[in-house]
Formats: sequence, structure tokens, C-alpha cells
Amino acid sequence: MSREVVAMILAGGRGTRLEALTAKVAKPAVYFGGKYRIIDFPLSNCANSGIDIVGVLTQYESVLLGSYVGSGIKWGLDGTNSSAAILPARERGEVGATWYEGTADAIYQNISFLDQYDPEYVLILSGDHIYKMDYALMLEAHKARAADCTIAVLNVSLEEASRFGIMNAHKDGTIYEFEEKPAKPKSTLASMGIYIFTYQELKKYLIEDAKDENSKHDFGMNIIPNMLNDHKKLYAYEFDGYWKDVGTVDSLWQANMDLLADKELDLYNLKKDWKIYTSDTTSHPQIIGSEGKVTNSMVTQGCIVDGEVSGSVLFDSVHIGVGAKVVDSVLMPGVLIEEGAEVYKAIVDEGVVVEANSVINKEAKKVELVSVNK
Repeated sequence: MSREVVAMILAGGRGTRLEALTAKVAKPAVYFGGKYRIIDFPLSNCANSGIDIVGVLTQYESVLLGSYVGSGIKWGLDGTNSSAAILPARERGEVGATWYEGTADAIYQNISFLDQYDPEYVLILSGDHIYKMDYALMLEAHKARAADCTIAVLNVSLEEASRFGIMNAHKDGTIYEFEEKPAKPKSTLASMGIYIFTYQELKKYLIEDAKDENSKHDFGMNIIPNMLNDHKKLYAYEFDGYWKDVGTVDSLWQANMDLLADKELDLYNLKKDWKIYTSDTTSHPQIIGSEGKVTNSMVTQGCIVDGEVSGSVLFDSVHIGVGAKVVDSVLMPGVLIEEGAEVYKAIVDEGVVVEANSVINKEAKKVELVSVNK
């Protein structure tokens, strides 16, 4: 049952920077954009790119994520020759040793899963990014260069660069230097956490890395530097579309706001060429330019708006009471804003009730997270 390419989505991060939003759910299962979850994006990209075998590597708070992904039916990955498989960390050695020790260790633990498909290439993805990307084009570039590893990259600001794996590359894309989250970045060419490896080369490096007791078992800190040291063929693949790491409260809020600002991320799929699939196939987020007391907001069908809403994203079953005001905010499913309450520049977690006449974050100097889990 050989496959040209198998995708592996790293979806096991603890997500502590999302604070209360990940107290009971895995980071990739966090809501986004009116009707989606973050994991919908890499899974939909795989489906649209013609990749039909996908492993989802789970760990922290994985029950909801596992049940949500299920057999992959929502993304068309449940056919006779396609599959979305949930791959939790397995117990090994000492009692309780079930966590993946790093991104590379997560793939190493699932070599047997990969071997059953005998792929020529492995696509490694992160489960906490918002973007649309055709991985088939990246694979074509990888094959054309006879690369051992291809890394998707984009240019970031110098201020942001220390948050990423940063590389230097020649004009032809050949990577000659790579540093993971450097204190003093030498360039602004940042890794998107999207890798294509020629599988047999990757497998050798994973097995060697697993034997190294001093390794962090991480792609950015170990596998990629080791390949560079051995003069393997590593290339940068530049991406010029919308991409956002939504691993923090601020970045999650900003990505939702970007949907209202006519950014490149089109969730309506007006061109009908790259649909983002999700479990919710009936309700449709909609931008309302000026309708009643709702302005420049994405309001999902099933919401009741009796107050004023501006510059906000509302998920299903949100109720805004009479005289209430919501400005520049993200309201997760089932939120109730009672009569006369005011909410500014906030993310309000699922099922929260904002009491009548209360005021949240009117100064709006930073994003406020409102959750029963705080």
C-alpha cells in the first residue's frame, strides 16, 4: 500500500500561551473564524492538495480533538484509499512515559505508521496555523531539486524573527545556515513549521537522533542542523499568502480581526477552488457591512443580536441582549451578553455569560480573555 506522500500533523502541543482557551481542549481544537477549529486548516489543505493519508499526532487534552477528527469524513479522508488516523503518544519503557519528547520524537514514535504506507516523501505540518497552501506545489519543487528536505518559509519583521526558526539561503534557495529562535537573528527568512522530507533520509536521522541522550529530539534544534552539518540538500520554499501562527491570545484575536479587514484569507471561497472543510456544514459566517445595529462583523447564522455589534466575530448561538454593545471582539459558541453589558477588544470563551450592565475592557489597551476556566 505504498504512497508517494504521507502527511503528519503535529497536534500535541500544550498550548499554554492560549491560557484558559486550552484548559480543557487541545490547541488545534480551539475555535476560529465563526465556525471553524484551527485543525480544519491543515486538514483541508491536505484534502485540497490531493494528500489522502494523514496522521494526526495528539497528546495534551486529546479526547475532543480525536473525536472531532474521527475518521476524517469531514475532509473527505475516510474513503477506501484515504485515511485520517489519530496517533496518540504511546506508553513506553517506564510507567507513565507517554509524552512525545519533541517534534522529531513524535514522528520517530510513528515510524511504523509511515512504514506501512512506504512513502517516498513525508510532509510534516503544525496543527496551530491559519493559512491556505497547496502542498502539491511544494512537493513538485522538492522533487525538481532532488532535495532531502524542503522548508516552507516566509519573510517576517526583524522584531518577530526571534520567535521562529531562521535561516540563510542562497539565491537558488539552498539553505546553508539555520538557527532555532535565535536571540540575534541574522535574517528574516522564517520557517513556517512545514517540512517535506525524502522519507528514507528522514528515517535515518530520526533513528540516530533517538539514540542521542543529549538531543531535544526537535526538528529545528536537532534534525535540520544535523542534516546541514552532513551537507544534505536543504532548500527554502517561499510562501507569499496569508499565514498566522495563532498560538497566543493576541495572535488568535488578530487573525480573527484579519478576516474583517479584507485580508488574503478568503473563508467564503468565492473562487470555489480551496474550501476549508469543517464539522459545521450548515451555518455560514457572514460579513455584514451595515445591517441594523451590526457593522463590519462576521455573524454566524443562529446568533441573536438585539444590541450593537461592531468589528467582531460571533460564533453560533451567541446572544447579544438589548442595549448591549460588543466592539472588536471574538465571541465563541453559546456566549450570552446580557442586557446593557459592554465588551471591548476581547475573546469571550465558549458558554460564558457576561452579566447585565457589566463593562469589560473599555480601555482596550490589550486583548482581554474572558473564560470560566481562568
